[in-house]
Amino acid sequence: MTDLPDLSALPPPEVIEEISFEVFLSELAADIKARFAAVGVDWDVDQLEVDSAIITAQAATYREMSLRSRINYVAQQGFLYFASGGNLDQLAAWLGVARMEGEDDDRLKARYRLATIGRSAGGPADRYRDVALAADREVRAVAIWREGRDPTVNVAVLSNSGNGEPTQALLAKVEAALSQPDIQVVSDRFSVQSAIRRTENVSVSVRLDPTALDSVADAVAATIATKWQQQDLLGLDLTRAFLIQASDIAGVTNVEVVEPAADVSADKNEAIGLGSVLVTISGRGR
Repeated sequence: MTDLPDLSALPPPEVIEEISFEVFLSELAADIKARFAAVGVDWDVDQLEVDSAIITAQAATYREMSLRSRINYVAQQGFLYFASGGNLDQLAAWLGVARMEGEDDDRLKARYRLATIGRSAGGPADRYRDVALAADREVRAVAIWREGRDPTVNVAVLSNSGNGEPTQALLAKVEAALSQPDIQVVSDRFSVQSAIRRTENVSVSVRLDPTALDSVADAVAATIATKWQQQDLLGLDLTRAFLIQASDIAGVTNVEVVEPAADVSADKNEAIGLGSVLVTISGRGR
């Protein structure tokens, strides 16, 4: 995939300067003092903390801060990283990218960026990835690659359901989307397959705190499965360190990984699915 800049690392756009409450209040109080002095009134702001003019200045400062913040928020909605909801829908529509039913903002942003890059001369890999993601909301991630000079375009699909393995119907839907005459390059042939190349069973042994319920073991199994699915699985190794970290929840005082016996490596174009997740209680102690 074309390297994309990390939008979260960029400084946020600032349309109107946002200054601190104290600075603005100080400047406003100084202006009031100067205006009083101009008409011969000796007004000492430092000695009049409950003066009506100071209270009014504080209210005006708060409204100024709120207005500046609101202006910047509205302006930022025109930038991809900050856009959300209907604002993001409007932004994406300029490229003909529409939100799919049930699609969240992050996925729509990812497709928007792919659509931008994929329609440039840098395609068609990003373009194919964009089309595959748009084929169905069930498509979670896609890897695109070729082997040497072989014209075959390999497409690995990761699903949002279960352990990530797509159904044959979903694979067929992705292939049909890619094979449209206005999408497919004449010389390309597609091999659409599951990104899940292997399924690994997991077994961990946990020691529980003396006061912990036995049901903590079930919670550990659920946590391992959930945390694994929350990650970008393409090319991600299943490590024993991950399993130890994921098992470290309230009530667990020690974790031993039984299976797998060693870290399991994943190729950059494949994903590892979890099979059974077995958690046994080895004893209790602090």
